[in-house]
Amino acid sequence: MWAQCLGVLLLVAGLASAAPPEEGQDVLQGPVTVNINEANAETLAAALEGIGLTRAQAIVDYRTQFGRFYSAEELSAVRGIGINTINRNLARIRIDEHL
Repeated sequence: MWAQCLGVLLLVAGLASAAPPEEGQDVLQGPVTVNINEANAETLAAALEGIGLTRAQAIVDYRTQFGRFYSAEELSAVRGIGINTINRNLARIRIDEHL
């Protein structure tokens, strides 16, 4: 009896979580990405894990001084941003090919 109740409960919970979103709701498809060569500090801070507004502004300042980034790994040249932070955000970092 207990197993049957648990099975029904799990089935109902699964159906409820699989329900389509209501009209007007946003549906996220994978991680949010950000172009580190174009985004402002607020956008970078919102999109990148472990990057607050101060570090995001440092990215913008570095980009202004030295030019565009050609790889995500180049972010390690920005003071306070290490390889672990970069690795955590690789799926979020986008570098568009156009200049």
